[in-house]
Parts: sequence; structure tokens; C-alpha cells
Amino acid sequence: MSAHPLQPLAHAIRFLSIDAIVRAAEGHQGVPLGMAEIATALYTGHLKFDPADPAWWDRDRVVLSNGHGSMLLYALLHLTGYEQIGLDQIQRFRELGSRCEGHPERNPAHGIEVTTGPLGQGIANAFGMAVAEAYLSARFGSGLVDHFTYAFVGDGCLQEGVGQEMISLAGHLRLGKLVLLWDDNRITDDGSTQLSISEDVAARFRVAGWHVAEVDGHDIDAVSAALALARKDERPSFIACRTTIAKGIPRLEGQRGGHSARLYEQDAQEARALLGWPHGPFEVPAPVLDAWRAAGRRGAGARVAWRQRLDALPDAERREFCRVMNGELPAGWQQVLRDYKQRAVAAPQETGGILISAEINELLAPVIPERMVGCADLEAPTSHKRSLAAFTATDRSGAYVHCGVREHVMGAMANGMAAHGGIVPLTVTYLAFSDYERPAMRMAALMGLPVKFVFSHDSIGIGKNGPTHQPVEILASLRAMPNMLVMRPADAVEAAECWEAAMAHATGPVSLVFARQNLPLVRTAHAPENLSARGGYVLREAACGARQVTLLATGSEVALALAAREALEQAGIATAVVSLPCWELFDQQDAAYRREVLGSGVRVGVEAACRLGWDAYLGDRGGFVGMTGFGASGPADALYKLFDITPEAVAREARRLLAA
Repeated sequence: MSAHPLQPLAHAIRFLSIDAIVRAAEGHQGVPLGMAEIATALYTGHLKFDPADPAWWDRDRVVLSNGHGSMLLYALLHLTGYEQIGLDQIQRFRELGSRCEGHPERNPAHGIEVTTGPLGQGIANAFGMAVAEAYLSARFGSGLVDHFTYAFVGDGCLQEGVGQEMISLAGHLRLGKLVLLWDDNRITDDGSTQLSISEDVAARFRVAGWHVAEVDGHDIDAVSAALALARKDERPSFIACRTTIAKGIPRLEGQRGGHSARLYEQDAQEARALLGWPHGPFEVPAPVLDAWRAAGRRGAGARVAWRQRLDALPDAERREFCRVMNGELPAGWQQVLRDYKQRAVAAPQETGGILISAEINELLAPVIPERMVGCADLEAPTSHKRSLAAFTATDRSGAYVHCGVREHVMGAMANGMAAHGGIVPLTVTYLAFSDYERPAMRMAALMGLPVKFVFSHDSIGIGKNGPTHQPVEILASLRAMPNMLVMRPADAVEAAECWEAAMAHATGPVSLVFARQNLPLVRTAHAPENLSARGGYVLREAACGARQVTLLATGSEVALALAAREALEQAGIATAVVSLPCWELFDQQDAAYRREVLGSGVRVGVEAACRLGWDAYLGDRGGFVGMTGFGASGPADALYKLFDITPEAVAREARRLLAA
């Protein structure tokens, strides 16, 4: 290594990482040791940030996509002066309660932009951040929004399929403020990358329209020069940095074990001897720490100037910008939904569930302009682009992103938008394809990001597309995900109520699940209260005496339950119908309300999906009418008859339980 004046700063990253990993007896040293010079070039010469105000809105964003190398980020945060990442936290790396967790966990106040666990999610999050920046800059001007998104990237991020989806779409959109720094060490956990790939990785970016530079990743000046060129290019930039994994540890340099083999005190001693670092464990000499802290103060002037520009705006413009960036919805935004509810009752129509959602989405677009919609090449059947212009390489003001057939990156992009701030992201696809979004949905739930995942074609009701597109098991799997609200409205009124509850929900994601087929109106009288916001409610109470049977249903099957109730009531069996559009919200209600809604008699669940999860509401005397296997290809009405999901079947199950 050269005697570059910044080399000791890079070594400070190395040895904080080595010492923390030795103390923890585990970790992934490959990334922080191999990318130390890369990170030094970025943070000392190019990054716009201020540790004194970690979450200021016009900061550059940094994503550690290869999140297993978390000590790289923690060392940088500590060295540059982030108050929440003190030396005590570094010394407790990977311990319970430490802010320096095994993988970075989102906390912007600590300098951590996103949670990066599954490889590839991070670069796709970075892509979403760049989209958010471009849209907000077009809306509010470059005086308020003008920053870059950088991502540290490993081989695994680029081997995952989501990585290629991101490369393709980001290049197509020419997102010039997105810069990836690739740790090109040619080693993965199994060994040489030649075990599994043979292509020219940089060529993948070139053919997708990226600016590409290839440099020595241990040459600080070369990396810095590449960053300077990247910042001037109108295309997204990929800087391939040739590195040696575990640089500085003689036993592991360039070896498979450099990825995450356990480090020992002897390794630390040998590294100190090799690199001429005479300082003790967790010791950063004052001149080096001072230089790092000076780098951390570089952005203070830019932040102050930005704040002055914000304060100089007319009051209305400043308030609107702050509202959007604080994630606050505009005053009175609910009124368009409440008016829609009234119109739906006054002029009932049978409309496809997803088209009802499309109508609502169109109503919300001008009211909440920070909403951005991404759709996976399904605009014709889902119709969520109404009145929205497209976000393109030449027009950043559009609020609709044509994602192409790329569900993986669409979901992770939405997470990046939400994590960036100032955007309320919405994604649209078929429920059967949610499995392609599943890693992103899980990460949204884990991070508590308010992403709205909208799904169509929710059951066997889609008909002739067949079982590949009939997601009988997916509702149960989404409901099993912690911190995910799953909403399945029964009609236009419930759809408006669920949309209202979803938009108001700010501490996690929501899955809004809609039928393809027409939904008859089941809420025939207007109620100003948002009943769906309680998760479940009595839609029709028993009319011929004390309740004997309670029929519980969601979505399109609520209408079946109502028809079954009519038959049972005519037979003298007092029957109520309960709609359960959102189990998670219902579970949050007090016990007395839940008991009142569910009743104490026989209960029958009705849903064109698997039973898993229903027994929590059905109790000891519960029955279920739904799916026990995959669907089939045929007209929707024929499939409901084939699988015996009919009013007759529901009434029959109720009678069976009463007789038992």
C-alpha cells in the first residue's frame, strides 16, 4: 500500500473492525478490510453528510448492501462522529442491546438508512432512494432536494436476481445520482467467484446504460477520481473496485476464509505488524481520529446553507415541503374517501374489486401528491395509473413507475422510497406474484416502513387463468408476517375504509388484497364510522332471536355468507354475519368488543383460501368453508361450485355444527 496521507484513516476502519470481530468471536471481516480505502475516499472527499444532524433531508444516502460487512459502516459512523455509535457500542459489536448489530438495522438517527439482510435488497433500496430524490427534486426544486445515493456492493448482491432487475431498470431510467461501489474481490463464501459465474460483470452495467469505471480499490486517489467522474455523469454509475478480501490479515488475505472465518488475537497482532499499526485494541490515535472528525464536519456548511434556503421560502411552500418530508398527510385527506363511501351506497354498482381500488387510487392522487405507484407490467388489468403521468428518464415529475416484469425490484424499490422519506410508495401486482416481493415485504415489516402493497386476483375467483394464479395459501402466509396489516375488503365501502386505514397507518406496511371479479355491495346503509378500521364488525345481526350462528367472512365471500344467513334465518336459525377485513386490526381491539362481535354460539369461517389461521376466531365449535388444496382452471362461478364454497355449503356446515 502507498504512504497516502489518508492511509492511516483507512487503517483505522480496518483495526476497529478487526478488534470488534475478535472480541465478538464472529463477524464478516472481508468487507470492512477490503473496502476501507473505498470508504475513506467517499467519506473524506465526496459524501454530503453531517453527523451532528444525521437525518437532515438533503444528505447523501449511503446503503451498505453487503450488510454482513456491517463493521465497515459502524466504523465509519463512529469515526466521523455519529453520537449514537460511540466506542462503547463498537466494543459491544453483535452483543444483545448494542447499536452495532450483526447486520445494520435501520435507524437514520444513528446514520443507518436501511436494514440490509438478504443480499440484493440493499442495492434495490438504493435505487428506490434515487427515484425518490429525482421525483422530489422535480417537485420542490434542486435548491431543496439535490443529493446522491451511494451503495457499497458485494458479489452476492449482483448475483441475486433482484440485482439484475435493478441494473436494468435504473439504467433505463438514467438515474444519474445513483452510484454503486463494487467490492470486486472475486471471492464469495464458497470460494472463488469462478465457481458460479463467468460473465464480465461490468459489461452487464454497460449494456444496461450505466457509466462504468474500473479502478484499484486500494488506491484512494483512483477511487476518489472515479467518484468525481460519477458525480458528473447523467447515467447511474458503477465503480468496480478491484480489492483483496481480508486485506491486512496474512492468514486470510485473498482466501475463502477472508469472508467470515473466525479471527483470533494472533490475527490482530500479525495485521498490526504487517500494516505498521502500533496502537492497542480499539485505539485510534488522536491525529487520525481528528482527521476523521474533520471529515464528518465537512457537510455542516452545506446543511446550514440548505436550512437557510428552506427558511427563506414562502410560508406555504415551506410548510408543504416539511409536511411531505415529515410523512404527514394533508389536512382533510380522508374526505374524498368518505364521499366515495356515500356515493357507493347511494348508487350501488357491481365492480371488480381491483377496479374499485383503482377508482380510489385516482381520487387520492391529487390529494396526496407524494404517493408514487409502481406496477409490474399489469396496468391493463389493475388500472392504477389513472390520471398519473409516468416517471421516466426525461420526466421526473411523473408519479407512476413502469417497473416492467420485475416484482423483486419493485418491492425493494418501494422500501427505498419509504426509507428515503417524502414518498408514500404503492406497488401493484397479482397476489400470486407476491412471493416475488416477499423478501421486500418482510423487510418493510421489519423496518416499519409504511409501504402499501396492493394485490389483485386474490382467489379462485380469477377463474380460467388456473391454479398457478389462484393464491389459495398466500393470505395465510401474509397474515403470519409480524407487523404486516392484511386487508381484504368485501365491497366498495369496505375498500374505501381499508384504504383510509392503510393510508393512516405509518408504522408498518399494509397488504391491500382485492378480487378480480365484481363485488356486490354488502354495506347497503351509510355509516360515517370507519367500521373496517376495527378489523372486524357485525355486518348483519341475527334477526329471529338470540344469535345461534355467526358466519365470519372476508372479501368476496362476505356476499356468500349473507346469502347463507338469509337461508338460515328463513329456517328459524338466528344467524349473524361478521366481516373480518383485517385480522390484525381486529386483534388490537379490546377483548369485550371481540367477544361481542364473534358471539358465543356456532361459528363458521368462509374464505376462498386455506383454513390456516382461522381457528383463532372459530373457537371450539367452529367450522370452515374454503380451500383445502390448489384451484383449477374454469369459470369463477363453476370453481366456487366445484370446491363447494357456496351459500348452501355454508348453511349446511352451520346446521351440522348445531346438530353436533
